Amino acid sequence: MANIDKETIKNLTELCRIDCTEEEQISLLHDLQKILKYVDQLEEVDTEHVKPCNHILDANIDATREDFVGNIMPRDVFLSNAPSHTGGMIKVPPIMK
Repeated sequence: MANIDKETIKNLTELCRIDCTEEEQISLLHDLQKILKYVDQLEEVDTEHVKPCNHILDANIDATREDFVGNIMPRDVFLSNAPSHTGGMIKVPPIMK
């Protein structure tokens, strides 16, 4: 198991620019230690005779459905829910200048 201590947590929080209290750092330390302990358990599982796979299902199932037009909301009802609209379109704040 990788050795994670308070100094490692402090370094990680500085690298990630995360402000953590002392209590949060201790909690984070315990959580990461539990995760790494679990990963160590997984490494003990014998996977020698397990074939690698890209998909969990043998059959390549196409789970898409047909796209069809259903009941359409009238434009005036749709626009009545918008905070601002102009020319039959919803007006949104600009994202670029």
